Amino acid sequence: MEVVAFQHAPEESLGYFESFFAERKIPFEYIRLDKSPEIPRTDATHLIFLGGPMSVNDEREYPYLKEEKELIRKSVKRGNKILGICLGAQLIASAFGAKVYPYVKETGWHQIRREQTVDGVFSRFPETFPVFQLHGETFEIPYGGKLVCTGSRVRNQAFVFRNALGLQFHLELTQEKIRTWCGDLNRYQTDKITRETPWYLAQSTRLCRLIAEDFVTP
Repeated sequence: MEVVAFQHAPEESLGYFESFFAERKIPFEYIRLDKSPEIPRTDATHLIFLGGPMSVNDEREYPYLKEEKELIRKSVKRGNKILGICLGAQLIASAFGAKVYPYVKETGWHQIRREQTVDGVFSRFPETFPVFQLHGETFEIPYGGKLVCTGSRVRNQAFVFRNALGLQFHLELTQEKIRTWCGDLNRYQTDKITRETPWYLAQSTRLCRLIAEDFVTP
C-alpha cells in the first residue's frame, strides 16, 4: 500500500492523516502541485486529492486540474481507493460530469447530517456532527453516485462514487492547521472559530480516524 496526496496549496496538507499513516507505518508522499504544476506517473494504490483556493473549472489557469480529473477517472476504473477533500471532492464530481459552481460561502464550524440510508463507514457516524468548512463552491452528485451527508445551507456535503469518496468539509484539521487558516480570516470569524474549536475538534478527529481506517481497509 502506498498513499499519494495531491497538494494544491502550502496550507492544505493531510493534517491528521499524516499521524494516522505514520502510526500504521503506511508510506505516503505529496505531489506538490503548488510548486511544480506537473502530475508525474504514479503507481500508488491510494490517492488523496486535497483542498485549494482555485475552482475545478479553472483549467485554463491551472492545466493540471484537467490531468487530475483524468487520473481520477482512470484510478476509479482500476479500483484504486480515492479520497477527495473540499476541492478534491469537487474534482471527483467534475471528473464524472457533475456541475461545480459558486454557491453559499461556508467558513468555520457547522453541523451537518448523515443520510439515514447510508451504510459502510458513515453508518458509524452520529446522526449530526460538527465539521470545519472553508469553501465558496458546491457540486452536484455525479450520475451513479450516492449522497451520504447533507447540510442546511449547502446540501451536498459528501458522496460516494464507486471506490471514490468526496468530502466537502475538513475532518483532517489539527489545532495548528486551524491557527494557520485563521490568519486569513477576519476578526469575527477568528474569534468564533477560537471559541468553538475546543468543543468540536476532538470529535472531528475521531471521525477523521474512522474515514482513515476505512480508506486503508481493503
